[in-house]
Amino acid sequence: MAERDGAVINKGHEEGLRMAIALLEEFELPGGLLPLAEVIEVGYVKSTGYMWIQQKKKVEHNFKVINKLVGYDANITGIIEKKRIKKLKGVKAKELMLWPPVSEITVNDGKKIVFKSLAGITKTFPVEAFCIAK
Repeated sequence: MAERDGAVINKGHEEGLRMAIALLEEFELPGGLLPLAEVIEVGYVKSTGYMWIQQKKKVEHNFKVINKLVGYDANITGIIEKKRIKKLKGVKAKELMLWPPVSEITVNDGKKIVFKSLAGITKTFPVEAFCIAK
């Protein structure tokens, strides 16, 4: 695939998870934003910001601090840049009975994180809700 040309790729759960967290932190996004399980591969193309994560199966995670259920497909892609992931695919947040896809995640002022969906839904939460517990 052309969008993956020149990518740095880490395979396997430990290496992939480490790379995913390092990418989030490098771009000033909370390290717990993408709780992953059974990672197969993580890749990143520095020249374009294109990143992808492949897991063995879909994962659902409940962010307890904000009581929000989020689904992560087996394949997640997006363009990562400072304080933002755009053109995001493979992430859905439960709203009432619906699971609208999240298309963009942005950190504002280092204190708030904004999730935008193609359905026009925008939700704002405290960044702390997505930090890795130390």
